[in-house]
Amino acid sequence: MGVGNDPHGISLVRDTPCGPVEGLLSGGVERFLGIPYAAAPVGRNRFAVPTLPAPWTGTRAATGHGPTPGQVPYSGALGKLLPTVSIPGDGCLNVNVFAPAKRPAGLRPVLLWIHGGSLQHGSNALPVHDGTAFARDAVVFVAANYRLGAEGFSVLEDAPLNLGLADVVAALEWVRANIASFGGDPDQVTLMGHGAGGSLVAALLAHPRASSLFARAIIQSSPLSAWPLARARRMTQRIATDLGIEATREDFAARTPADLLASQARVATESTPLNGGPAYSLAIEPQLVPEDPLQAMLGGAGTAIPLLIGTTAQECRLWLGPTGRGAKVSRMHLALARRKAGISKEAQRLFWRNRPGAGPGEILGALATDKLLRVPVYTLADARRYAGGQTQVYEFAWHSPVDDLGAAHGTELPFVFDNLAAEDATSLVGGQAPQSLAGAMHEAWVCFATMGIAEWPPWDISRPVKTFNGLGNEVVFSPRDDEAEAIG
Repeated sequence: MGVGNDPHGISLVRDTPCGPVEGLLSGGVERFLGIPYAAAPVGRNRFAVPTLPAPWTGTRAATGHGPTPGQVPYSGALGKLLPTVSIPGDGCLNVNVFAPAKRPAGLRPVLLWIHGGSLQHGSNALPVHDGTAFARDAVVFVAANYRLGAEGFSVLEDAPLNLGLADVVAALEWVRANIASFGGDPDQVTLMGHGAGGSLVAALLAHPRASSLFARAIIQSSPLSAWPLARARRMTQRIATDLGIEATREDFAARTPADLLASQARVATESTPLNGGPAYSLAIEPQLVPEDPLQAMLGGAGTAIPLLIGTTAQECRLWLGPTGRGAKVSRMHLALARRKAGISKEAQRLFWRNRPGAGPGEILGALATDKLLRVPVYTLADARRYAGGQTQVYEFAWHSPVDDLGAAHGTELPFVFDNLAAEDATSLVGGQAPQSLAGAMHEAWVCFATMGIAEWPPWDISRPVKTFNGLGNEVVFSPRDDEAEAIG
């Protein structure tokens, strides 16, 4: 390791198989940003599985964020809550590493973060994803980019599928080969994802190679299933039709990334998880997703890997509250949505009885949260218990005062990262969010990454759920079981 002077910290150099990288040491944390883990997905590497980056000569600067994957920013109310960081360049397949400067004897546990964003948004450059707090607490934190949208999840006739997921596998392999140079233990890797990123974690947890890639998993607020090819192909076909081309690698590669993004924005207007509009998803295919991940895990896949999993209490308020859609939901809309989701009228009545004074929009959000996320989490935890696996379940229940968000999708992230002051954190949770809650959640995640278990009991017949509400943060046994049973 070499060291030097820099106005923003002390420069230091670490060796990797591709060449040395220069980062910065500041505040007891080493930061190496924008390190390529795969070759730039351009030219012949476009719509292809990731390959190793070419070695470099000299020392490569890793003091600023690398390029971000191409994406269209969120629009309207969501754009204010979920800002986009856009850094131009071809080499979007990069990682950020945050490591503790003080190293006790032995290598430290590793946390590899996979961001969410409907497989169309997000990057490791978002301020809330800064890993300083994890490094402060002796965890080597790595945040990876992966290809998004048409570049990462198109279903083309003559190209590999699930390329964004293949990127995550490449990032895991980079961690295994390189992380010891940053003080991390390649045998103690926790793979952690939120939203769509958690869906990628679920797919890998269900894969037969899972135990060779990581030792623990954290899945936050994530759908756990993939789609059959015919359904997963719909977004790709819509873009092909919009552009007047065939859904082939040749035709898509002949279009610039900007062309594909513009088409994606046109065909996916106003699409949300609630309205069933065109969207990207993992596709079931023989290589990376040979079976629906949830069904595979219900059958025992990934049972040997400890899992921390949970949701927020009001996931769907992100798409209902700030946008004003919730206030526009009528009883007729609710009835139609309930039937489409296969939810019984009796379940709807139960949810209404348990929420006196609630309007149709609030009931729709509660039903959708349970149907899409909470009930599958409990079902998976039950199956893993029967198979002898360790699962810990949480619920984030603190209510953000911002734009009627409540405990909506994504509001837990500033607390998990103990990063309440980040600009994109305050846009979600305001400027007075309780630091004590951030300390409690962050400590739980650190404990799990370090020891493979957090401080509350693993899932058993009593169904313990750690409830992070900013008050007592108590463990609640079988919360709202009547509703979960009615939905399930």
